[in-house]
Order: sequence, then structure tokens, then C-alpha cells
Amino acid sequence: MSYHTEYQAACQQPEQFWADKASKLAWYKKPQQILQTDGEQYQWFADGELNTAYLALDYHVEQGRGGQTALIYDSPVTGSRQQFSYQQLTNEVALFAGVLKAHGVMKGDRVIIYMPMIPQAVIAMLAVARLGAVHSVVFGGFAAHELAVRIDDASPKVIVSASCGIEINRLIAYKPLLDNALTMAKHQPDSCIIWQRPQLLADLTTGRDYDWQQLLQTAEPAACVTVKSTDPLYILYTSGTTGKPKGVVRDNGGHAVALHYSMQAIYGMQPGEVFWAASDVGWVVGHSYIVYGPLLAGCTSVLYEGKPVYTPDAGAFWRVCADYKVKALFAAPTAFRAIRKEDPDATLLQHYDLSALERIYMAGERLDPATYDWTVLHSNKPVVDHWWQTETGWAICANPAGIELLPTKAGSATVPVPGYQVAILDHNGQAMAANQQGNIAIKLPLPPGCLTTIWQSPERYNSGYLRQFPGYYASGDGGYIDDDGYLFVMGRTDDVINVAGHRLSTGEMEEIVASHPAVAECCVIGLADALKGQQPVGFVLLKNGIDITEAQLQADLVQLVREQIGALACFKVALIVPRLPKTRSGKILRKLLRQIADGEEYIVPSTIDDPASLNEIAGCMAKRGLISL
Repeated sequence: MSYHTEYQAACQQPEQFWADKASKLAWYKKPQQILQTDGEQYQWFADGELNTAYLALDYHVEQGRGGQTALIYDSPVTGSRQQFSYQQLTNEVALFAGVLKAHGVMKGDRVIIYMPMIPQAVIAMLAVARLGAVHSVVFGGFAAHELAVRIDDASPKVIVSASCGIEINRLIAYKPLLDNALTMAKHQPDSCIIWQRPQLLADLTTGRDYDWQQLLQTAEPAACVTVKSTDPLYILYTSGTTGKPKGVVRDNGGHAVALHYSMQAIYGMQPGEVFWAASDVGWVVGHSYIVYGPLLAGCTSVLYEGKPVYTPDAGAFWRVCADYKVKALFAAPTAFRAIRKEDPDATLLQHYDLSALERIYMAGERLDPATYDWTVLHSNKPVVDHWWQTETGWAICANPAGIELLPTKAGSATVPVPGYQVAILDHNGQAMAANQQGNIAIKLPLPPGCLTTIWQSPERYNSGYLRQFPGYYASGDGGYIDDDGYLFVMGRTDDVINVAGHRLSTGEMEEIVASHPAVAECCVIGLADALKGQQPVGFVLLKNGIDITEAQLQADLVQLVREQIGALACFKVALIVPRLPKTRSGKILRKLLRQIADGEEYIVPSTIDDPASLNEIAGCMAKRGLISL
């Protein structure tokens, strides 16, 4: 079947199309109501019943494939490797589900998982799903404050964590971060279950904290719990423009159908083949394509606790692909920029046999043509740029390798995936012609697998995504579609920036910067960065009478952001400026600052209060070497 035929079928007969995809799964109760619509609210497979963990594990064992490898754990930071067959992983998940059940976790309860990239993170996610409960994975690099916000929003019955995470050359003690978060949080869980890593053992609080390994000794395995298709599988928090994280809710049924379909249609994967998403379970890529997608499709998934460089070198990715005969590799462009920086001629790649690797996928941020060209040249593999969001859970636009591999265009995520109807709208919601840049929107209903609401905030879901363009989901990204139907994503239209594939709110950083006693006013923008995609830069107005050097203020602000968001924010530069460019109504012209910082042409708007402020800002940036005048 050609891409065009498949795409038109999804557009013209969506219920028939998705009923066919749903029939490929082993439902406990097969859905008869494929799509229920009530205005802009809709539900996929509403009367269906299933269990996602069963589909990912037990089903494959029942099909006689229990001996096949389900999960490969490769950890260069600890020098260890481990493999789990489908039968072994099923047993481990059932046993830990029994642990959670003994601690009172039932269908619908929330469990927060705050863990490094170890098999127990995957086991915990699947164990929660097995019980029909709802997991919320918090990236292990987040600071205590960020964890506390998520604890209060999700109100978990249990928190699952580990004693430490391991970076290239240091240990990160997780338990003190968890303890601090619980001190800040209003909600308190019934218990915390801690996996003790030998590199650093955690002190446990009697009556609240429990040793995972000890609990396993007396645990009884738990059976899969039947849930409705529309019941939530997980909450995953993503940065919002207000600084308050949004809890994206994913349902069970639509999620399973979409990811199962995507593994074949987008990634061209078949059961038994090896798929590697070089991400983290704390991000949506880790949820979709380290854990659920590959296992739903009966593939082997790689869980990698390491970096693209320094663990031990820039050949790490190629080594993993060669060792495990990876068919498809998926990572953020940042990873390949780091590899290129350390090994510009890809000398280390020559040491490895990449004959099993068929394609390299990139997403999470804009794939710049230089990184695309370098990767294609040195790997001699097709590179697929695809675009999606935490909210959608799987690709909106891609080169659908499992349907028809189309010609690529550098800078484009190729074409809409079947199920997504993408439009470019002006600010009045009118469709724009080919090659005209505007707001990227998706016609409702969204396909299965996309967010169904914002946790405990349906109004925020409506206002944030549905209200701007009635009948459409507003992506928050801008771009254009060319004459061939290829989508080019040009960047965010709000104040969320992308730092090394991590979506972070500049609004949240501004709140932190503004909390410093010396700061009268500030703004934070994303500056284009050759390695990380974007790098946050703060512009600060001092309060009158304050005597502080720029170096000291910058050091203070870097520490504040690190404490409240984490090192992953990469906030390293703060400039003291005499004033900020504003409209007459007092709105800071952030877009104008971004254009100046990125060396783009710009038009001084007639609404600006003081045009001279632009020259002052440019002078401050030039003085610090951020731009050249």
C-alpha cells in the first residue's frame, strides 16, 4: 500500500481505519464504539476493555515467544549489562505489581516513579499499568521543587525511587532530593519504595520508606487488572508557558493502538527485531519507544544508561548498535551534534559493524541540515526527521518507512502520519497557502494515542489547545507546508524552548530569576546553540541602589535555576541590562530579543516604547560575546 492510499483511508474513513488497527490487539473486550464525539470532546474505543501491561508482556508469552529477549540493559556508567526475556520481564513485573498491591495501590491510584535509567524503572511502569493504576514518571534530573509540584498535582499513593543516579563521573543521590520534595509537598504518599543501588545506599525513613529488594522476598505476583480503554494509563508533565507544569493524560486503549501501529508504519519494525530509543524514561520518547511501543509490537528494546560521548567516547552509540544488531536508532539531534563535535570525521564509527542498522530517526528539536548531512554522510544510513510532542505521544509527521519511504528534504519532518490532518493557519484561523508560514494546527479529532485532557484541569486543556482555533488542536509550533505537502517546523510560538531535546519553560525560569533580591525585572529567551539547539539567556534589570557585579549575580542565578529546575536547564548566562524593550502597554518584546540574539533581520514594531533599548541590549550581548555587531 502506498502512503497516499493509507493516508486518504485514515482521513476519509477514520473509524474503519482505526477499527482495523485496533483489531490487531488482544482486547479483553473488543470495542464496538470506535469513536464517540461530543463537540470537541471525543473518545476512542470507549467500550473496549484491556490491560496495557498484558498486551506488552503476557500476550507474547502466551503466543510462545516467552524466550525472546524483551529488554536489553546496557550501562557503560556501571560497566554492567543485563537481558530480560519476555517471560522473565513478565515475572518481574507481576512480582513488583504484587509489592505495590500490598502497599494499597489499586485501579486508578497514582504512583510517581523517580528513577534513573535502570530496568527497575521499566518494571515499575509496567507493574503500575498491570494493576490498572496510573504512573507519573518524573525525570531523575529534576530538582526537589519540581518533584514536589508533581507530587502535589498527582497526589500519589506510593512513590517509587532509587538510591542514586549515575552521571559520567559522579553519583546523584536521589533520596535526599525525594526527602526535600516531600518536605515541600502538601500531599504525602502512604509509602516510598526505594531500589538500593550498590554504588550508593540510601538511608530509609522508618514507617514510610521500604527497601525494594527486601519487599520482593515476600511478594506474591499480581494478575492483570481489566481497565476501560478510556481509563488513564499515565500522567506525564510537560512545561507550560505559565511555569506550572501540565499533566498530559494518556488513555490505555488509544495509546496501545497508536503505538502498535506506529512501530510498523513509521519505524518499519517487526516482532523480534531490535529497536533503540536513546532517550530517558522520564520523557515521552522513553514512555512511547523504550517501554510501550517496542513491547506492544513484540520487539526487543534497548535501555541505555550512558551518554553519546564520554561513556567512554563518541563511538558509544555505534558500539551499542553493533553489539545488539539494532535495526532502528532513535535519538535527539543534540546527541549527534555532540558526537560530531568529539569525532568530526566519525573515525570511531569505522570500528563497528552497522550492517543491521537500517535507519536513524531524530526528533525532540529541530534537526539542522548540518547535523542531518553529517549523519547521512558518515553512517551511510537514511536519516528520518520526525516531529511530535509530549501531548501527541507519537509522531505527527514522519517519513513512514513501514508504508513507503519517501524522498527526504533537509529541514522537513516529511509528511503527516496517517490519522493526523495538519493545517497551517493564520492568527484568524484561516488556512494559509503552500509555503506561507503560520501556526501549525491539527484538525480534530486527534488520532488515538494523543492526550485526552490535562490532569485535574480540563479547562486548561481546552484553553491551551482547543480554543485558539475552533475545530483544531493548536500545536504551539509555527511552520509551513510546501508544494509537495512536506511540513517544515520553524519553532515555538510561545515561550517554551528546547534545550538538548528537553522542553523547558522560559516563563518558569523568569519566575526563579525574578525571585533574586537584586532583580527588579527580567526576561529569559532561548539563544540558538550549535550543540544543544537552544540555550537560555537571562536579561536582568537591577533594583535601584543594588551593588552587585554581573559575575556574582550570574553565579547566584545559575545556582537558583539549578536548585529549582535542575542542571538540565543549562542556564549559564545572565546579563545586567539598563532596560528591556517593551511595548507601550508594558509587554516585553521577547521575539525581538530572540531575533537580535540569533542574528535575524527584524522590524522594529510601531508599538515599541523606546527603540533605543534595542541598541543597548545588542551592545550588552556583544560585550559578552553572544553576538557580533
